[in-house]
Amino acid sequence: MFNLGPSELVFLGLIIILLFGAKKVPELFASLGQGIREFKKAMREVDEDAKSE
Repeated sequence: MFNLGPSELVFLGLIIILLFGAKKVPELFASLGQGIREFKKAMREVDEDAKSE
């Protein structure tokens, strides 16, 4: 999809740390993970509703 290599990922990580600070990065990724989980749950519910109809 994005075709990122290891050097690009390290570069993105450094930019994220510079923008948000080292203390905020775990909070940022935790909230991102929670959002992804909620999105997947909602998609499963929509899929189940579509199958039941």
